[in-house]
Amino acid sequence: MNNIQIAIMMGSKSDLSIMEKAAKILKDFNVSFEMKVLSAHRTPKETAEYAENLRRNGVRVVICGAGASAALSGMVAAHTTLPVIGVPIDATALNGMDALLSTVQMPPGVPVGAVAIGEPGAKNAALLALRILSINDQEIETKLEKFKKEQKDKILGTNLI
Repeated sequence: MNNIQIAIMMGSKSDLSIMEKAAKILKDFNVSFEMKVLSAHRTPKETAEYAENLRRNGVRVVICGAGASAALSGMVAAHTTLPVIGVPIDATALNGMDALLSTVQMPPGVPVGAVAIGEPGAKNAALLALRILSINDQEIETKLEKFKKEQKDKILGTNLI
């Protein structure tokens, strides 16, 4: 895994359709990543072991998507010093609010950056991870500047009448 810069984790295979949105952005930016399904509750030992080895394996940022109690990002953050970005997923009758609150209500000393619920959050998690990497990577920074310009041009090029 030495060339993997970003780890994308999810608590269940059912989260894949959301987390693929993050993966697409990373592919578009040609940034290496790995996707894993590991559960804080159902595979706690394997999840902790994976998280503890992330830095040693070359990973620089972690994106965790989870619904319901959304413990995955917090568990990963407890087992690494890498930046962890949590993506709350709408997986229950609470429309993702439970996952959002679980992601943002971390105790002091175990930071998790939280983004929006669902697909917008997955996309922003990828972009935030890229911004973190761009601190030391001019090529990613250049691609982010181009992306921002394209976003601006889409808005300015929209005529309503």
